[in-house]
Amino acid sequence: MADTALALPGRNRRRVRVTASAVIVAAVLLAVLLVPPLAQLDQQAVDLSNKLRPPSWAHPFGTDDVGRDLLLRCVYGLRVSLLVGLVAALTATVVGTAVGALAAAFGGWTDRVVMRLVDTFSSVPHLLLGIFIVAMFRPGVWPVIVSVALTHWLSTARIVRSEVLSLRSRPFVDAAVSGGASRFRVIARHLLPGVLPQAGLAAVLMVPHAMWHESALSFLGLGLPAHQASLGNLVQSARGSLLAGDWWPTLFPGLFLIIPTLALAGLAGAWRDRINPRRKSELML
Repeated sequence: MADTALALPGRNRRRVRVTASAVIVAAVLLAVLLVPPLAQLDQQAVDLSNKLRPPSWAHPFGTDDVGRDLLLRCVYGLRVSLLVGLVAALTATVVGTAVGALAAAFGGWTDRVVMRLVDTFSSVPHLLLGIFIVAMFRPGVWPVIVSVALTHWLSTARIVRSEVLSLRSRPFVDAAVSGGASRFRVIARHLLPGVLPQAGLAAVLMVPHAMWHESALSFLGLGLPAHQASLGNLVQSARGSLLAGDWWPTLFPGLFLIIPTLALAGLAGAWRDRINPRRKSELML
């Protein structure tokens, strides 16, 4: 009875966090889908007579250093950053799942070579490796997506490999092998379905990380072109305004980056607890 009473406050707090995260994510999706088509203002429209205006009814987030509406710029920037994060996370998850599953299923020298490759790439900081990759291309969306995907598949490969090694010793896998099923059939029919929840969780967790990675590259001038709205570009272009005392060009793009990524992380945590009930019970206690 006492354990139940102790668990209830924790369960209620978690429910509130998950609900708030879901509402924020839904609001973000509605904003990036509906606001740009419905907006009457052009997010690239320059109005030097209206530059660096503080937040007002006409411009709720104020204007930037060339008079563009900052709310619309933030929504466009979030749309670009979210697109990069989603595509990069899905690509990295597919690559990591394939590599981890093949390494664990084949075992032996294949597993050793693949994991040494993973360890080698993991020894290099993600941002440094990402800078090296994007430096070989012209600034744009696809070089950033490739950079993020090639630097973020490693953790997924480790997770999937661990899950496949656990599943490989199950009786139903032994029965399939004894029945004459090929190794690729065992992987496709029996092992991959068992790791899909973990792979999906890795993809969701990777989206906010990929958004931060893209923003960091754009902030350094190595990501998206300077004229294209992304959250990293907006923060980078607002540095001079911040030094002059104009806080809104930096604050609002930063909030558009921090709040959605925290909400995505909150939903991913709820998903993790659903597929790992033991951890959920430990957290409630």
